[in-house]
Amino acid sequence: MEFLNTVYFENSIRQWAIAVAVMVAAIIGLRLLKAVLVNRLSALAKRTTTEWDDIVTAALAKTSFLFVLIVGVVIGMQSLHLPTGIRSATGSVMVIAGLIQAGIWAGTILTKWLDSYRTREMQEDPATVTTVSAMGFVAKILLWAGVLLLALDNLGIQITALVAGLGVGGIAVALALQNVLGDLFASMSIVLDKPFVLGDFLNIDDHLGSVEYIGLKTTRLRSLWGEQVIFSNSDLLKSRVRNYGRMFERRISFTIGVTYQTPRAKLEKIPTMIREAVEAQEKTRFDRSHFKAYGDFSINFETVYYVTIADYNTYMDIQQAINLRIHERFEEEEIEFAYPTQTLFVVKEGGQSAS
Repeated sequence: MEFLNTVYFENSIRQWAIAVAVMVAAIIGLRLLKAVLVNRLSALAKRTTTEWDDIVTAALAKTSFLFVLIVGVVIGMQSLHLPTGIRSATGSVMVIAGLIQAGIWAGTILTKWLDSYRTREMQEDPATVTTVSAMGFVAKILLWAGVLLLALDNLGIQITALVAGLGVGGIAVALALQNVLGDLFASMSIVLDKPFVLGDFLNIDDHLGSVEYIGLKTTRLRSLWGEQVIFSNSDLLKSRVRNYGRMFERRISFTIGVTYQTPRAKLEKIPTMIREAVEAQEKTRFDRSHFKAYGDFSINFETVYYVTIADYNTYMDIQQAINLRIHERFEEEEIEFAYPTQTLFVVKEGGQSAS
């Protein structure tokens, strides 16, 4: 057994063997512990309606084998006599591995929560979904920036000077990428101010379409004709945006012209006829109907009413029904719609005129 007492690097072979055995046992034990916890939590998650047990299970499943290996090695090394420098380096590696694994757990929890929130709230509150998605992206950047700074600090790097240097470099990068950063800040403005959200129908200059995607640089609309229209976020906020998705009711104004040969008694009846045609439709609110003006070839009546819902197809169905009802009433009263006409007067020789 003298062989076991042979010393290498200040430790006997017996001590090295014990350290290796402890390391292997620790790795196997940690792997078994992970498997048991994941299986138990998965079984529990299937019996509950809460989402947090699913999220924690997914996070534990992301435990890296490299992290388990490093922890096992560190545990096994505790029984060995090692130089201070090696123990210090081992401790640093352990801390960095722990920070990275903590970042993976936190990132997984954040991702799973965002996915669950999007699925649950997309139909009810797309504005909040857009905001939370963008803030989640920022949170991930801050999370990993914090992990990086803590890791560098653990390695003995002066992060204060590094942060100051990054600030100066950041100014130079910002000047070089001001267009990209402009779109990024415009995206954050859209997310926080919420001038529109996913699913809203927009009119931007000559473009019409539904908001399909709001990204860090661009916003994409699906037009009425089927193609995708892409806007830079900064350019989009400089445009005049009409958001029909925020419309609660429609104000409708239309004009009808009748011929000048229409008797005055029938002219007086026309506003009442139009009012009856409007009020006969559901989801409408009549406002007014008046003899507005003498036109070039017609006597014009202007009518205003409201459709109490924003749906465009519903509005068109109502307007069609009103037009047909007005046409029917005019036929009954023998009132003629006006159309462009001209009367030509011809003067004959001798001063007589004929039309």
